[in-house]
Amino acid sequence: MVVISAMGKTTNALEAIMKSFWNGDGKTNQLIDDLNKFHQQIIAELFGDNKAAAEAEVNRIFEELKSRCAQAHGDNYNFEYDQIISLGEVISTKIVAAFLVSQNFKTAWMDARKVIRTTDRWREANIDWEKTEELVSKQINDAFNSGTQSVITQGFIGHTPEGLTTTLGREGSDFTAAILAYCLNAEDVTIWKDVPGMLNADPKYFDNTVLLEKISFREAIELAYFGASVIHPKTIQPLKKKNIPLHVKSFIDPHAKGSVIQASIDFDANIPSFIFKMNQVLISLTPKDFSFVVEENLEEIFSYLNKESIRIHLMQNSAVSFSFCVDGDKVDLKKIFDHFTGQYFVKYNEGLELVTIRHYDQPTIERVTVDKKIYLEQKSRHTARIVMKDVSVDTNN
Repeated sequence: MVVISAMGKTTNALEAIMKSFWNGDGKTNQLIDDLNKFHQQIIAELFGDNKAAAEAEVNRIFEELKSRCAQAHGDNYNFEYDQIISLGEVISTKIVAAFLVSQNFKTAWMDARKVIRTTDRWREANIDWEKTEELVSKQINDAFNSGTQSVITQGFIGHTPEGLTTTLGREGSDFTAAILAYCLNAEDVTIWKDVPGMLNADPKYFDNTVLLEKISFREAIELAYFGASVIHPKTIQPLKKKNIPLHVKSFIDPHAKGSVIQASIDFDANIPSFIFKMNQVLISLTPKDFSFVVEENLEEIFSYLNKESIRIHLMQNSAVSFSFCVDGDKVDLKKIFDHFTGQYFVKYNEGLELVTIRHYDQPTIERVTVDKKIYLEQKSRHTARIVMKDVSVDTNN
């Protein structure tokens, strides 16, 4: 069973198409043509003189996309987003499946939009596990009973009971692999990345990273929740439930050892791990009447953030204030300010870093925070989380 994501920067390109379509800026068709050319070049390199069938199939998908974008969009941006962004995985799997067939592999293409059943929470749909197990089992059994040796399907996408396309959240192909492994009682799952495996930090922000050769499901869930980018946060839970090991390996060096995520916790504390989230905004709300921040306040705050699909990375409350940290490029600060300013004094700091350290000690914290101004710090037995900024830069509002 092979799960494939979109090729290259296709998802980013489709997001640009979606933005153009939504704004009606007249650039949509050109953006679609550019993305089609990118895929047609790949087809030409793979198939050579035998490219006609694959070329026509991909052209058909892009023409349908043009037709959709020629119509007026609805009022729900997230719904429209899912219908367009999901095509990246459809196109990539069409190309890969056709190529494998051309190389005499007994391969079948499976449409995840017909087997991964979800809710209609656009852009981050939840799985209907019972129905998905039923649909996956039938599709897979039909495929392999007909002589198929491998099944190619799309990551990241699913469908509602009405047949409308949904997505599972950015980088959701790993989660799809875990869903299918759970439904099929797989022996194991291997995820292929452009890194050696699970590292203890992102090489972009940290020198001398170390490979985590073996960690537990629980540790991987913690790292993914705090923002480790190698694995989608929802990937681990279904594998943990059925004790299915997850291997993270490099397609650049396929024979390298990689990492394995499994049940044992014996190796978790051997190496500290660092997760950096950049361009964070710390927002603080204080009731204008200086009353205590109680459950009623928190219920209203969380309800609004959930409605706006704003994910909190860290939060803390005192008697008279509630502070939370969010991605700066995923929030509309003016909208947040306008919503809360009637009842609360609203303050925020932009351009911050949020670092999470698993299995920390004081020298490790000091190393990370040198020349930093600390805005907020939280510690538990195993995890330290610090919101900070270079001392040379400070923005207060």
